[in-house]
Amino acid sequence: MPTPLRFATCFTLLACALAPLSGRTLPQPPTPAEQNLWKQQGRTLPVPEAQQPTLDPALPAYVPRRDIELSGHFKGAASDVLALLTKQWIAAFQKYYPKVVLDVPPPYAGSLGALELIKGDLQFVMVSRELKPTDISGFAEKFGYPPFSAPISGGTYRHFGFLDAIAFFVHPDNPLRQLTFDQIDALYSTTHHRGGGAITTWGQLGLTGEWADKPVHLWGVKPWNGFEEFIRQRALSVGAKRGEWRPDIHFTETVFPISPAVAADRYALGYAGLAYIGDDVKLLSLGVKTGGPAVAPGIEEVYQARYPLSRLVFFNTNKRPGQPLDPVLEEFLRFLLSREGQQVVLDQATFVPLRAGQADASRALLK
Repeated sequence: MPTPLRFATCFTLLACALAPLSGRTLPQPPTPAEQNLWKQQGRTLPVPEAQQPTLDPALPAYVPRRDIELSGHFKGAASDVLALLTKQWIAAFQKYYPKVVLDVPPPYAGSLGALELIKGDLQFVMVSRELKPTDISGFAEKFGYPPFSAPISGGTYRHFGFLDAIAFFVHPDNPLRQLTFDQIDALYSTTHHRGGGAITTWGQLGLTGEWADKPVHLWGVKPWNGFEEFIRQRALSVGAKRGEWRPDIHFTETVFPISPAVAADRYALGYAGLAYIGDDVKLLSLGVKTGGPAVAPGIEEVYQARYPLSRLVFFNTNKRPGQPLDPVLEEFLRFLLSREGQQVVLDQATFVPLRAGQADASRALLK
């Protein structure tokens, strides 16, 4: 277990989380005033990364429908980080279909998922997180089937609050260079759906010498949270089998204290969004399968969707399995997944456009 005195200040008003770390100031939790403003206007866009992604040339061009005239008024909702992008998508789509009205009024909130569709006054929700169990169970209890959820954009590389990619990291003295999803499951879960037993020491991860018998001090975000849900779904869960966290993880209420905590403990391992990670910890490359390639959390790896903990933006709606969507909503989704739809993402210079294979996978969900 970590020495309590070394971490006491990290939990005192998040003092450690708010301090500059090795030349880079980490983000601060938003104030109530900022949160209220975001609900009405959406979040202020971050300064674009100096290195921008490119559009995948294999994305299909959008071909508007000419066999029928699309029209109607549809109401949706959007996460606060997606408010502006959603409006830009709608404006571009309406150039093809001027008789279609897609209305996405405030309030905007990062907590939006699928439960908002239950009341029936919304036809779609633009969501900046994965669906959590209560989204799926609450929706299924009402309709008898799960909500339709399709990725429509990548997240970001390291923009605070804008679905930054997630990385695992250790103290800079630690010689470990990479982890696999199998090892993350063995370290962090009680369920071990990926097989194998629990990993509790650095020696079990291949380290030798003074590190071999030292315990791994695990850090993570307390459930429920979008960061831990993403890790749980990607690394701890397999198919319909949901992974469960070990109870002895050092859980924090928010993601902010984790990087400072790991920087202060030679034997710590933690995860956070790249925007929340200081320069005084060491990032690990990640491999999905044991024996497979390990990918570093670099900007180009995120842009090319090669890094396995890159995030996604989702379009959620009510679609009965085996039945088509309303033609307007289906065409809107097809536009989002086209070259022109992803060009809107690229032009905004915040989120990462989908690669062609990702767009193909989302389009296949319509069948």
